[in-house]
Amino acid sequence: MNTRKSGKSQETAAAKASISERSGRRIEKGERLSIHGERHWRTREDPLEAIWKKELVPLLEKEAQLTGLTLWEYLEDEHAGKFPFSVLRTLQRRVKQWKATEGPEKVVIFRQSVPAGQQGLSDFSHPNTEITIQNKVFTHLLYQFRFAYSGWRYVQIILGGESYSALADGLQSALTLTGGSPVEHRTDSLSAAFINSVEEQKLTQSYDALCAHYNLRATRNNRGVSHENGAIECAHGSFKRRLDQALKLRGSADFAAIKDYQAFLNKVTERLNKRCQGRFKDEQLALQALPGERFMDYSELSLKVTRSSTLEVKRVLYTVPSRMIGENVRVHVYHDRLAFFVGQTLTSTLARVYPNAGSHERGGNCQCSCRLDG
Repeated sequence: MNTRKSGKSQETAAAKASISERSGRRIEKGERLSIHGERHWRTREDPLEAIWKKELVPLLEKEAQLTGLTLWEYLEDEHAGKFPFSVLRTLQRRVKQWKATEGPEKVVIFRQSVPAGQQGLSDFSHPNTEITIQNKVFTHLLYQFRFAYSGWRYVQIILGGESYSALADGLQSALTLTGGSPVEHRTDSLSAAFINSVEEQKLTQSYDALCAHYNLRATRNNRGVSHENGAIECAHGSFKRRLDQALKLRGSADFAAIKDYQAFLNKVTERLNKRCQGRFKDEQLALQALPGERFMDYSELSLKVTRSSTLEVKRVLYTVPSRMIGENVRVHVYHDRLAFFVGQTLTSTLARVYPNAGSHERGGNCQCSCRLDG
């Protein structure tokens, strides 16, 4: 048509378009009919005709998650040699079509558009790669905080399992880095953070107080419905893939100390955060101001030092300075350390030890006021 509009003849225009003059005249008149009509007939015999509705559809109606490969293996077992492997692709297409036209309804997920400063999410996960500290397996979790709008994230090592102290420490460290707090903080059900109803009640009270301190509205996704926490679940996958790649490039997953491993995690996180700097700046402008100080990120116990100069905390026996024998000691239990107080005076700090299930352990000892440095 462009050639015709430029003044060329029908013959020349048709030749340039590689069509006949007759087709050119029909197109010029607006008669753009399809050369090939829709086909409603098969060009070869249906290899599944004898068993599709009789055997395979009932199986799919009973269990819609069956795949084409599984059904082909069923045919191989029930009708040995009658359905060669070349039938598999046909079977897979047939199963796909059945699921789309006659299969069960699927869960509908509506994507949410979260404005800047509205929502932050927290969750825990295990790294994919085994990490060692001085060639000893390092058992830990990774806490991750992420903004739903910008995608900015923070990742921290957590010793032990999910707990209030782990969540409070990670969340407050993340908010300190961002310089503000969002309107809403979303977590999973937190069911892994307690083992009985008493602990659940204490954790709920402490967590509610933490959120009130930062003016956060606490929300949780329904148990077992991970897509409701999708903004953080997806972030776990992307972070751990990048961590695995960084460890492969480093050539080793062994670190001299925990603090060196955390520095490595920080480097991986910073590289990911470079992708969202523009949106993160918009996020920061919408955040609420932080309070003047951190909230309590530990649980507290009151114990009496025995004559053997020991204290038992969470099934682990710790040795404290002998001058504390007979004293009532307040113990601040963090996820990674214990702080011992006599009155208002900090007397010692020890690395926290986690016992194996059903066993008791002996922790470290400290004869001076000190601070855990990783």
